[in-house]
Amino acid sequence: MTLKLDFLVFGAHADDAEIGMGGTIAKHAEAGLRIGICDLTLAEMSSNGTVEGRRAEAAEAAKVLKLASRSNLELPDRGLTADAEYIRRIVAEIRLHRPRIVFAPYWEDRHPDHIACSRLVQEAVFNAKLRKYMPEVPAHTVEETYFYFINDTVNPDVMIDVTPVYGMKQAALRAYRSQFETSGEDVVRTPLNQGYLERVEARDSLLGQKRSAVYAEGFMTKLPYMPSMFE
Repeated sequence: MTLKLDFLVFGAHADDAEIGMGGTIAKHAEAGLRIGICDLTLAEMSSNGTVEGRRAEAAEAAKVLKLASRSNLELPDRGLTADAEYIRRIVAEIRLHRPRIVFAPYWEDRHPDHIACSRLVQEAVFNAKLRKYMPEVPAHTVEETYFYFINDTVNPDVMIDVTPVYGMKQAALRAYRSQFETSGEDVVRTPLNQGYLERVEARDSLLGQKRSAVYAEGFMTKLPYMPSMFE
């Protein structure tokens, strides 16, 4: 059964989409759009947290953001190679949901998995429209692909004012306690639990300042921007 979505957001790990575009997701979900997140891996190589715990955190964040769908392809964490089978599974997800717009991490980032996710999604978006590729599932053409920032940023092609829903983004990020908090036993110091959320907020504030918004999120596109795509 097809669960049609307006936006389908891909991330290598649960919390990637929330970091980069949680406000944009919340804003458009509040406006009535159907939005889904597909996490490629279970983040089983993370220094903190467990697979079971991350699943629960992702489910909590999904409720906060009012997602229509959240899935996980269970591809190998730190093993996102350009494998033909991985591309097929992402294509299947796109054809299942038939989104108007797909989002992926920006193609430059300090984390190799984010770069790999971006590359895999771009390959899958292209293949999804080919009717002779996986012909057992009807082809689907994605109208636009946008790229959100996780760690590394540049001046964006597009910015979205997320000021009215920024509290929802913050609440969704706080759901990932295993990643962003330092309490508990056997917690390893990582960039994520050393003021990372404060840096995300500062980044979104600085971007918003460019257009007199309190908070904004930025996106890149490899094609000329058409404003109607976000309307």
